[in-house]
Amino acid sequence: MSLLVRDYLLEQSIIFHPQQSLAQVVELLVKNQQIGAPVCDDQSHLLGWVSEQDCLSKILKDAYHCESISLVDDVMRTDVLTVEPTMSVIELAQMMCDHKPKMYPVVENGQLIGMITRREVLHAMSDQLASCFVHK
Repeated sequence: MSLLVRDYLLEQSIIFHPQQSLAQVVELLVKNQQIGAPVCDDQSHLLGWVSEQDCLSKILKDAYHCESISLVDDVMRTDVLTVEPTMSVIELAQMMCDHKPKMYPVVENGQLIGMITRREVLHAMSDQLASCFVHK
């Protein structure tokens, strides 16, 4: 049984661009019930990450002043923890125990190819555990 990130990653449905309005970002995060999403250039190179938490103070200020001037570039994080598709899910699970991110961008040759969350890692661990009992 394969336990590689590649086998459990999700295709990323929401990708933001640095010059996208923060109001649009918040709307899409809420609509899609996501806690964050990657920020990429036109060639799918990962530039950063924007989360609900990153948006909160800026969107609060924009809403208070009834103006929508903030951009993704104003709030995105550039120190993003990423994983490669060939990484072991077990290694990723150990990483997740030590770091806070619930979602990791999966990057191959500098380009975003998907995401993996704690839920997919738990799914992989559950599959592994189930296969342990099948062989006994």
